[in-house]
Amino acid sequence: MLPILLLGSMAFRLLPQPNAALETWGFFAHKRINRLAVLTLPPQMMVFFKPNIDYITDHAVDPDMRRYATRFEAPRHFIDLDNYGPPFTNLPKTWLEAMIKYTDVWITSDSGDTILLYGKNQPVPESLMKRYKPFFAKTVLPHFYDNEEMIETDSLDFYIQARGLNIKANTAFFKEHLSEHGIVPWHLQKMQKDLTEAFRRRDSKRILRLASDFGHYIGDAHVPLHTCSNYNGQKTGQHGIHGFWESRIPELFADERYDFFVGKPAYIENTTDFFWDAVYTSNSMVDSVLEIERALRLSFPSDRQMCPDMRLGVTVLAPCRDFAEAYEKALQGMIERRMRTTIHAVGSLWYTAWVDAGQPDLSKMDIPITTEEDLKAELDLKKAFDSGKIIGRTED
Repeated sequence: MLPILLLGSMAFRLLPQPNAALETWGFFAHKRINRLAVLTLPPQMMVFFKPNIDYITDHAVDPDMRRYATRFEAPRHFIDLDNYGPPFTNLPKTWLEAMIKYTDVWITSDSGDTILLYGKNQPVPESLMKRYKPFFAKTVLPHFYDNEEMIETDSLDFYIQARGLNIKANTAFFKEHLSEHGIVPWHLQKMQKDLTEAFRRRDSKRILRLASDFGHYIGDAHVPLHTCSNYNGQKTGQHGIHGFWESRIPELFADERYDFFVGKPAYIENTTDFFWDAVYTSNSMVDSVLEIERALRLSFPSDRQMCPDMRLGVTVLAPCRDFAEAYEKALQGMIERRMRTTIHAVGSLWYTAWVDAGQPDLSKMDIPITTEEDLKAELDLKKAFDSGKIIGRTED
């Protein structure tokens, strides 16, 4: 979603047939950001990305569509930073460290007792951490996106003894708590690594898929309301502000008045710090996003705030143009700046992945051919999206 999207705009519809309208309205900003990011790339990358610019544009919205297909998708789009601070001094910066801290590993004994081995309320002792990290990375972390949460009991014998427990584990399982409040800055770390590896292998199909998805998640990290638990103003009586900020305003004004020339991409030395800086900066804007809208709503004529609109034959209720223009003006260019920053960030992170992969020659890579399997996967995703039921946290 980014300055961006979209699904939040569902809060304004009058008729219960939303998804057809979203395809041309709600997905505007993500598509525009990915497309413009391609145009920032150097010639050595442009030779591959430019011929595939339509794919990268069209598939910029796949992550949002997957929110209708799998429970694992929604947490990748946000982080509730207010759950952790401020200050954020104890918030683990890497994916592995965060998962270790916020994942409970349980064992059950032959007598039927369930015992917490390590986890959120039973931290791993510092003396064991050096050994526990590779164990966790090999045994637990690969199953984060699996429905299966069981662990081989034999792998836990050492840690059971280290806890001073004189028992033999009958079964073992884990329960992670990180997803409850979103994982976007950690998921971006995984995406950066995966895209770099795809470049290294010169896997054209995987490069395009990952680059498209990556652009979406980078966009989400740059949206203020994607970094707090009051993500749609539901805690402050401002329901619908999510779609107002990141959907309605870009749709009305981005092509009309925004300057999208952002220059060449930059190599990013420390991508982990870059991701965290992005969400921290976004989070610093949350109060302004909410307070300015609240003050405007109280001062602007109430009968000129929401207006009926037609989208693909569906009547929706959306912020009136005058009201949206007043909000954008009061924000003093915030949304345009976040879109510009996002476009440059997407191009820079794609570029960084390519450089870290050894700057492979992309001019000789084949243009991926769409297979029957690809078409089926796209059709299945569209069917899930058309069902109209998001799995996990919504934005309205």
